[in-house]
Amino acid sequence: MSDTLLERFGRHFPAGTVLFREGDPGSEMYVIHAGRVQLTRQFHDRNTVLAVLPPGEFFGEMSIINNRPRSATAEVVEDATLVVIDPRTFEAMIRAKSEIAVRMIRTLAGRLEQANQQIELLLLKDTNHRVVQCLRRMAEQQGHPMQGSSAVFLPVSLAALAGRVALDETQVFEVMQRLESARLVMPAHEAGIEGDGYVVPEVGRLVDFLEFLDMKERFGAM
Repeated sequence: MSDTLLERFGRHFPAGTVLFREGDPGSEMYVIHAGRVQLTRQFHDRNTVLAVLPPGEFFGEMSIINNRPRSATAEVVEDATLVVIDPRTFEAMIRAKSEIAVRMIRTLAGRLEQANQQIELLLLKDTNHRVVQCLRRMAEQQGHPMQGSSAVFLPVSLAALAGRVALDETQVFEVMQRLESARLVMPAHEAGIEGDGYVVPEVGRLVDFLEFLDMKERFGAM
């Protein structure tokens, strides 16, 4: 991101700021220079977390491209500096630099794939299956490998995990308790890690358990 864009269009937003809500009209897009922004959407009367975007990511572009209402709610979850871009500036940027358009197309294609995975996840009826599938995908796509072992750290709180799978925290807590009893996951503090999160000792064992749940669900449907 150029210093000129940051100087002209950069704005600071404290944590807790709701930039826009699902269904609002949209006239601006945002690029994250610093901080993090969470995107959520209503699913079966629950707020479901679609993504937590880090610096370098952009969002809100579809409303200025197709002039439709916002498809999600965007909230700043970590003090952020955002570049706020209106439709005229966005069009000028695209016309001036074709690499920006190519980068956006690649990013949007990746997001479409993630959205399809999220839809598949939320269609799973079994609570255990939904939570374990979510943990597996997080471990494979967002997990932090722990040095000297096959374990993976997932920096996600119980509340955030519940938001991702569109379930009550109580339901997710019960599933996590069962997974902890089976030593498929463990709270971060048990592994000597401060803060919220879970450790998956062996992703392969989680995959095996997921295959068992798949078989159980198919058998139950017969």
